[in-house]
Formats: sequence, C-alpha cells, structure tokens
Amino acid sequence: MAAGLIALIRRTIVAVVVGMAVAAVLRVRGRGGVPPQTGGWRELRDDELA
Repeated sequence: MAAGLIALIRRTIVAVVVGMAVAAVLRVRGRGGVPPQTGGWRELRDDELA
C-alpha cells in the first residue's frame, strides 16, 4: 500500500516538473514579437457604445 502511494507521489512530482519545464520553454521561445507602435486608445462616439 505504501509503495503504491510513494509511486503516485513520485509520478505527480514528475508530471508537475515536466509541466513547468514545458511552460518555461514556451515562455522563453514564445513568439511575442514586437508590440504595435501605432494605434491605442480613442474615445468612443455615442453610436459606437450600443
């Protein structure tokens, strides 16, 4: 019984570590690009609110 619980905990830890590694790789190698240099906020007219 205890061996099964230890194996479950070990698999859970491995799954969490692998997930963190994948997230780190995606964050570092992500395709963020350059944010837009034009545009931005503008005030809406009344007919655009509906």
